[in-house]
Amino acid sequence: MRPLPVWDQTADELDMSAPSPPLPDDSIKRLLPWLVAVAFFMQSLDTTILNTAVPAIARAMDVTPLNVKSVLASYTLSLAVFIPVSGWMADRFGTRRVFVAAIAVFCAGSLLCGLSTSIEMLVACRVLQGAGGAMMMPVGRMTLARTYGKADLVRAMSFVAIPSLIGPMVGPVAGGAIVHWLHWSVVFFVNIPVGLVGLYFVGRYLPDYREQKTHPLDVLGLVLFGGGIALLSYVLEVFGDNTLSGQEVVVLLAVSAAMLGGYGIRAMLTEFPLLNLGLFRIRTFRAAVNGGFFTRLGLGGIPFLFPLLYQIGLGFSPIQSGLLVLPQAIASIGLKSFMPAILARFGYRNVLVFNTIVVGLLIMSFATVGAETPIWRIVLQAFVLGLFTSMQYTSMNTLVYADVSGPQTSGASTIASTGQQLSISFGVAGASLIAAMFVPAEMHSHAGAMIYGVQRAFLILGVMTIASSVVFMELKADDGGDISKHDKSTDPPHEH
Repeated sequence: MRPLPVWDQTADELDMSAPSPPLPDDSIKRLLPWLVAVAFFMQSLDTTILNTAVPAIARAMDVTPLNVKSVLASYTLSLAVFIPVSGWMADRFGTRRVFVAAIAVFCAGSLLCGLSTSIEMLVACRVLQGAGGAMMMPVGRMTLARTYGKADLVRAMSFVAIPSLIGPMVGPVAGGAIVHWLHWSVVFFVNIPVGLVGLYFVGRYLPDYREQKTHPLDVLGLVLFGGGIALLSYVLEVFGDNTLSGQEVVVLLAVSAAMLGGYGIRAMLTEFPLLNLGLFRIRTFRAAVNGGFFTRLGLGGIPFLFPLLYQIGLGFSPIQSGLLVLPQAIASIGLKSFMPAILARFGYRNVLVFNTIVVGLLIMSFATVGAETPIWRIVLQAFVLGLFTSMQYTSMNTLVYADVSGPQTSGASTIASTGQQLSISFGVAGASLIAAMFVPAEMHSHAGAMIYGVQRAFLILGVMTIASSVVFMELKADDGGDISKHDKSTDPPHEH
């Protein structure tokens, strides 16, 4: 693969006297996707293995299954709050050191999660786990983007995603088996051996990119952004639980809006903001991040809803529930090798507009799954959803870097990862809220009520996903052509 220079700047942007770090040799470049995949695998395994254990954790902690959403949402919220710091840390301390520290913190958080004795303690430990995870994914993507040329980025990203998708394959089944034969806490321990192996190889072989000069960390921006996002997520999580009065909800929302608005003003006035919002002037970046955010609002709640539908609604065991999710992961892996050809043939705009609508319709199709639905149809629907979801994620994740220059890579990766985790966190909270609106608290263990509530949630999330396709319509036919290698002359005349 053709390497991308560590800095792709003009002479005016770059201190030409500063030495550039050596580019990795071919053997390191072949190993790099596997090193980054360690982070992707650990995160995907952690999430999917935990989803299957939600009913068991609810029983152990003496809470309702829908209230376990805080365990899932707190992790993704922690990612969103801490990810903005990851880009600055990688530039300041180097990608290798930050990646090693991230894996170590993630493993420590996993250990403490497994030792938790209350839902509050588990949520707190998930925040620590998320702080480690926040540094893994964006730094991994940043390292890939700096190592491979844009023409090879789709293939590299697709390859990295294949090992990471083993997590969704193994997770649900392993989680079901652990809950059935062992104890729910063991689901947090399985990542520790993987993390220890990752620590060795990442510390030894990961390319160590860093900037010669770094600007000061925007601490005030971190407080404003992180605080505003945390408050907003908290309100979404407890909304409908009757733990806060209407007046308290309004006050917290107002404070959250004021903090986020204050950050927006600071980002425009300060020279080195926490998140470089100026990147949104790039059309492909804006479409990828905004479209990805709204699309993941719908998709983010799906893994939380499936175990509720399968285990509580349809009465399947944790192992059976995990097996029903497996076809989705298998389909995702199978499509990855075809993504470069698909994007080359149709281009980003056509793929994302069409595919987003199809994904929304497929989500809505699960609203038809009930007690009388044959297993083969559930398996088929999950498989098809996996195909189109895989296409969606690969397209959005690679379009982020289509028109981003070398010095902008760190900021672009940080913003994209932050938006991704925020949307997933909000998606889990939203899916739980929608289901709870149709399922009274005293009916959370009633199969028929749970099926009805989850079906309504699938319908609403599907409509939200379809609506997000509008964002991708601002793309032009040849946008992202350096990455997709799409020839717009093959498009219909009205596309030009």
